[in-house]
Amino acid sequence: MLADRGFANHDLLEWLSQSRWHYCLRLPSDVVVQGPRRHPVKVGYLWPPKGEARLYEGVGIWSEGRWRCNLVLAHVKGVEEPWAVITDESPSLNTLWQYALRFRVEELFLDSKSGVFELEASGIRSAPALERLYLVAAIAILDGTTQGMAVQLDGLRCQVDPHWRRGISYLNIGLRWLKGAVNKGRTLLQPIALFTVDPEPLLD
Repeated sequence: MLADRGFANHDLLEWLSQSRWHYCLRLPSDVVVQGPRRHPVKVGYLWPPKGEARLYEGVGIWSEGRWRCNLVLAHVKGVEEPWAVITDESPSLNTLWQYALRFRVEELFLDSKSGVFELEASGIRSAPALERLYLVAAIAILDGTTQGMAVQLDGLRCQVDPHWRRGISYLNIGLRWLKGAVNKGRTLLQPIALFTVDPEPLLD
């Protein structure tokens, strides 16, 4: 399980301790840890120099130090803020690589929320209902994304994306094309397999 700052809490660690999930959870800089120094200190006091990492085993987190885990601190070059990641596995540079995988889903989160579907506005609190809603959204995201990729491969992107180079996600390209199919009589394209290599990366 990979999670950003703000998700690490007592309830989550309680659940993880009873499950079979391994985890890499990022901590805010003001979380108190016990073990690296003689006295409890905030994570922010332990940052390594830029380009370096520090590994700690069996540290206690929060003021009571109840939860014991391993801690990896890193000040990665090219990254604005240092990282503090806790894990139940052996602390290593691989911990940072695992945590970095989380960033691959940032665009998906954006499209699921304010970018496209606004799922957070549903106000649903029922877990089964949320699962069904996310299933519908996942199918829509997959279909829209493959349609957008087909638009790209057929050289039709500029009809829905005015940028000289690609400026919106394949999902948004696909959704715009689908709207055109409904309102303008455009032809639905044959879905394709997801790209393994992006032929035209998104503009920075």
